[in-house]
Amino acid sequence: MDSDQLAAYVFTSGSTGTPLPYKKTWGRLLRCVHDGASRLGLLDGRSHAIVGTVPPQHMYGFESSVLLGLQSGSALCAERPFYPADICSTLGAVPRPRVLISTPIHLRALLAAEVELPPTDLIVSATAPLSQDLAQEVEQRFATRLLEIYGSTETGQIATRRTAQTLEWQLWPSVSLTLKDGQAWAQGGHIEQATPMCDVLEVTGEDRFRLHGRMADLVNIAGKRSSLAYLNHQLNCIDGVVDGTFFLLDETHASSTGVTRLAAFVVAPGLNAAALTDELRKRIDPVFLPRPLLFVDHLPRNGTGKLPHDALRALAAAHLRPTP
Repeated sequence: MDSDQLAAYVFTSGSTGTPLPYKKTWGRLLRCVHDGASRLGLLDGRSHAIVGTVPPQHMYGFESSVLLGLQSGSALCAERPFYPADICSTLGAVPRPRVLISTPIHLRALLAAEVELPPTDLIVSATAPLSQDLAQEVEQRFATRLLEIYGSTETGQIATRRTAQTLEWQLWPSVSLTLKDGQAWAQGGHIEQATPMCDVLEVTGEDRFRLHGRMADLVNIAGKRSSLAYLNHQLNCIDGVVDGTFFLLDETHASSTGVTRLAAFVVAPGLNAAALTDELRKRIDPVFLPRPLLFVDHLPRNGTGKLPHDALRALAAAHLRPTP
């Protein structure tokens, strides 16, 4: 195929609004994935067996399972296991070296299920930032190497880090970040054009940066600032919390004083609101305590573990009534 051939229209996930389409040419897609295969260590002359828990129609799944296999001479597993036991069974059915392409939500489920994962040579994670504690536990429990990928639908994959060892990301070769008016722009390499990033990035070196959360996640309450990513991390670190998320209420559910309010949805069968609030009070500023704190059976995550904005709005509408 011609490298300038239009190969795909890819859409943003909709986690922060309406999904938007972006054009991808064949040559740029392959360059991105080839750089990724090199960074992951898959161009060592061996044929790896790739098992993915993410759907191939998602940008991460498309790049890291379908295209990654084609570019690295690896074998693609047709199964897409979801539950921990199925992931173990599928990995055990393919030869080594084995690569698991997964997400934080699936990795947490594997740890919680206390399953015996077949020897896996590499685990790759994306779609949401991993905590360093979770990354270290995955590497220790499963005796493997875990690499995290950073990217976006707009840019494709642009960086990796071994989260258990460092919080800094290393950019793909030829990709660079520049700061303009406080916003990071990615350009070079496989990126079609200079592209603004939706995250707060701190450039720490020529090819390195730190991630401080999404710009849309920043909240300001009573003159104090935080991010939903930080608050979610603190919530999910509490013993007994299976899953949870903070949610910025819209004007329909605003307080009578007009002050911005945060709610939180949590899956924690063994906890009550008072105990959970006490634990949160030890971790975050009281102005960010969720009002209300709502217990649910599960969160409406999609196939990659993300929580689309529309799904959270629907969940809020089902549990909350407008404040008089």
